[in-house]
Amino acid sequence: MKIKKFIPPFLLNWYHLSLAFLGALIYGFPSKRLKVIGVTGTKGKSTVVELAGVILEEAGYKIASFSSIKFKIDKKEWPNKLKMTMPGRLKLQRFLRQAVDAGCQYAIIEVTSEGILQHRHRFIDFDTAVFTNLSPEHIERHGSFEKYRQAKGKLFKQCKKIHIINFDNENAEYFLKFPSYKKYGYGVDKKLKIEGLKIDWKLKIGNWKFIKATNIEPSTDGVNFVVNDTLFNVRLLGGFNVYNALAAICIGLSQGVDLEACKKALTKVKGIPGRMEIVIEKPFEVIVDYAHTPDSLEKVYQTITHQLINSSTNQLICVLGAAGGGRDKWKRPKMGEIAAKYCDEVILTNEDPYDEDPSQILENIEGGILKIKNLKLNKNLKLKIKNYRKILDRQEAIKKALSLAKPGDIIIITGKGSEPWMCLAHGKKMPWDDREIVRKAYNLKR
Repeated sequence: MKIKKFIPPFLLNWYHLSLAFLGALIYGFPSKRLKVIGVTGTKGKSTVVELAGVILEEAGYKIASFSSIKFKIDKKEWPNKLKMTMPGRLKLQRFLRQAVDAGCQYAIIEVTSEGILQHRHRFIDFDTAVFTNLSPEHIERHGSFEKYRQAKGKLFKQCKKIHIINFDNENAEYFLKFPSYKKYGYGVDKKLKIEGLKIDWKLKIGNWKFIKATNIEPSTDGVNFVVNDTLFNVRLLGGFNVYNALAAICIGLSQGVDLEACKKALTKVKGIPGRMEIVIEKPFEVIVDYAHTPDSLEKVYQTITHQLINSSTNQLICVLGAAGGGRDKWKRPKMGEIAAKYCDEVILTNEDPYDEDPSQILENIEGGILKIKNLKLNKNLKLKIKNYRKILDRQEAIKKALSLAKPGDIIIITGKGSEPWMCLAHGKKMPWDDREIVRKAYNLKR
């Protein structure tokens, strides 16, 4: 609401905190009757929530979960159409109450930095806090990367029981400083050291336990890896999903689920909606992914380049935008640079402009592409980009990508994943689904 701009920060802070308490009070502090697992980080939260839910269900538990993708209470599922990863305080406490009433033992939830700023995590009795990774995001909102990290840390400060941490992330040391009864670490780095501690990944020291993925083998339909002599086959594209799987495995282990049960559960996962989701397989592939930060975008492009493109003659065609609303403007040219390095054809298009001028957003991204093209000309660099164009209408941009694709090529559409809305000016939302747009356009093309 615009009126919030005129409220002093300390009053706004008390407003959010009061709502959090009121929501918990109205619904009878439901988290006290659940084991609540909070997953935070820049990337991978939704995937970890989904995978952990499958593992705990395989172990025989009733679970509730919510992510940016969907809500789930036992067998009932429905899409998250809030355009909000972490619901407001009343919605959140009502969800937890419904989980209790449905007989769920666990609730697995995404915890965002914005949600923490607005105290949505308060008056929730967290059993477990999970840290996936951290890279720059929401910097304008928080004021600095350090403040963004501090916001994430508040979940770990509040949760005193179990902490699960990605030890390969450079920010792991910060999250390790928060006290907890038990700590679980995961990673793939063979030379990992934190605060001088040389870690033996098979050794349990006091309240610490570590797991490491070895023998990692990416394939065209997922990735295989070994944890303590147990072979896992996860049918999710991208090496980054090894980390997401390890986080989910740690959640299982922390709740007494053994590795064999975790393996059996993860084998059943065939994909996560809007996360490296293959929408069209032949004669060319069309993939939709939620990547909306430079780091995640580069990892997506690397996965496609290294795992899926079979020939030097095949092209990578990307459809790329960036969110408006004044958020993270710094990342737009960075994303343009990354697209120019990895993609043959780049189509810049609208994403979620909110109240910003969509053409200006595209110009911001274009600046990064032009920077790389100039470097290519001046320094004779070998870069992928052959051509780029701007098509403001996202549906037309997708159609253009389909028209450019030849057998064996890959189209990657990023930024929205499975989101059901496009957010426009004056608070308007237009129904949207990149995957459905692709299917309809492809059928017409045929």
